[in-house]
Amino acid sequence: MIRAVIIDDEQNNLDNLSRLLEKHCPDIVVAATALTADEGREMILHQKPDLLFLDIQMPGKNGFELLQSLPEHFFGIIFVTAFDQYGIPAVKFAAIDYLLKPIDTLELKTAVSKAISRYSEKKQNLQLDNLLQLLKHQQEKDTHRIALATAKETRLVRTQDIVRCESSNNYTTFFLLSGEKLLVSKPIFEFDELLKDYGFLRCHQSHLVNKKFIKSWVKEDGDFLLLEDASLVPVSRKKKEYIKELFR
Repeated sequence: MIRAVIIDDEQNNLDNLSRLLEKHCPDIVVAATALTADEGREMILHQKPDLLFLDIQMPGKNGFELLQSLPEHFFGIIFVTAFDQYGIPAVKFAAIDYLLKPIDTLELKTAVSKAISRYSEKKQNLQLDNLLQLLKHQQEKDTHRIALATAKETRLVRTQDIVRCESSNNYTTFFLLSGEKLLVSKPIFEFDELLKDYGFLRCHQSHLVNKKFIKSWVKEDGDFLLLEDASLVPVSRKKKEYIKELFR
């Protein structure tokens, strides 16, 4: 059995999630609940749960501040929030599961199933460690690492080591500075949103490039960006004006 702690500042949310877990996730036992970050911290230290369901936005300390106050992170985590924009970009960057309120039963079961799988493999929670580093060093973007979940593993990759991304349906291939390629089962638009503040340019519907690796703009047989690894990336007609401004 997986022992869980739920932290949320509204009692009805605690009760609702507890009922959903009891009904749909029989492997989960709710060991404790808490209405504040301070109370939740005590419950975590006392209960030592395997899994934490944590609201992000709470009065006083928020969920991130609670995590930063803990001496160690020995648990899996699923964030629960009513706001897609509140803290979610950082959570997505670290590839940590989250649920939006009201909670969808299928999404809950999927997130719990993944958490149980990770628990059974006894893996260190590198994604949570990465999230806390992101929050601690928010201004030092050159050091930030994005979590890329492939079929075999979750890799933490420095954003500045990504040369470009290329999509194929709902998959995105990351081309790294080392020459390695990583295939991730997420559409490119999700990474466009996450990487736009890290110097990445969506030059085409299927392509995202790191501007630091652009070598030239080739205008033969169409428009292309020549990158330092000698790859040619197409430029869509909609993006030509933006590219023109970039080279100005």
